[in-house]
Amino acid sequence: MRHDDLGGGLTGTVLYEMVAAHSRGTWTAARTAVQAITAHPLAAYPDEASLYRGVPAVAYALHFGKPSATSWTLTELNAETIAIVAARVDAAQRRMDSGRPPRMDEYDLISGLTGLGAYLLRREQQTALERILSYLVRLLTEPLTIAGHPVPGWWTIDGPRGLPENGAFATGHANFGIAHGMPGPLALLALSSRAGVTVDGQDRALDEGIRFLTAWAQPSSDGAIGWPELLPLQAFLNGPVSGTEPGRPSWCYGTPGIGRALQLAALARRNDRARQFAEHVVLGSITDPRHLSQIEDVTLCHGWAGLLLTCDRIAAESAAPAITNELPALRSHLSAHMVRHEIPQNAGLLSGNAGVLLTLHTLSTPRPTDLGWDTCLLLN
Repeated sequence: MRHDDLGGGLTGTVLYEMVAAHSRGTWTAARTAVQAITAHPLAAYPDEASLYRGVPAVAYALHFGKPSATSWTLTELNAETIAIVAARVDAAQRRMDSGRPPRMDEYDLISGLTGLGAYLLRREQQTALERILSYLVRLLTEPLTIAGHPVPGWWTIDGPRGLPENGAFATGHANFGIAHGMPGPLALLALSSRAGVTVDGQDRALDEGIRFLTAWAQPSSDGAIGWPELLPLQAFLNGPVSGTEPGRPSWCYGTPGIGRALQLAALARRNDRARQFAEHVVLGSITDPRHLSQIEDVTLCHGWAGLLLTCDRIAAESAAPAITNELPALRSHLSAHMVRHEIPQNAGLLSGNAGVLLTLHTLSTPRPTDLGWDTCLLLN
């Protein structure tokens, strides 16, 4: 377990303790959590540092504390992060200019520039954020050619595991998950628009993302609608098909996470039809037993905590009460699973106890301070 890992390491614990301290009124646990990672070096090379690893990850967690809660200077970590962003944007622009497709970790939320953009948005670093937004506009609006076929600019040459593969994924794939695919850049562009940070072409990129996700919502055999998690080239060229089996309604790859990205984009563009469609699809996924039966853990990434938090954010901005009405049932599922299996004891925001505890704190604390910690999930 890496100490500077936000998703699966101790930095996730720091984030939880920082957020919880605002409600507790005491910073003792937060300081202890910070001390657990201060004795170790942080990943800082551009090819290994991201929102979920190294300097940016720790800086993100410390952003939600107060200066006396840490022995590190957040200003210094922020400066290092901006330097990492500059190097990675420059490399990505050179790749684009060459016409080559991206690796998954160039642009995704977990390892790429979308995640670093989420950090900059929360830190209000407008100049650096604008560079990432300009890159994402190109990513969503400038197509590529793969094996003689036009594909979107975010088509990754990697397989689903983030590495080049043979077989069906030898020519890469289209990734639909908010954690690793196109909905992540779309959500960041939308959240940035909401914050008043825009660049040339941003509205066009949002419209393109809305059009794409609306077109690729596929009906399952029982009439429910959902998005594929990923598609190899031939399946992508075949176009949307009906009769597909529903996927797990998780935050990372499932319909709720993708639906939140579409809802945010629609809100940014004042596209009521697309917003209503996103909410309709999400509602179907959380009221369909075949969808819900696929959730097997309590975590933020794949489990009940992530589903509940995502749907809470969607419901807060929905024009209809239907999703809000389903939140108590989702909360009951989470509680029942915790009774049977308890909270995972490993650290980490995405796969460990920190994400579950943060969700419970955020949704259970009376009038909690809205710190916006879930920007790292592109939910708010």
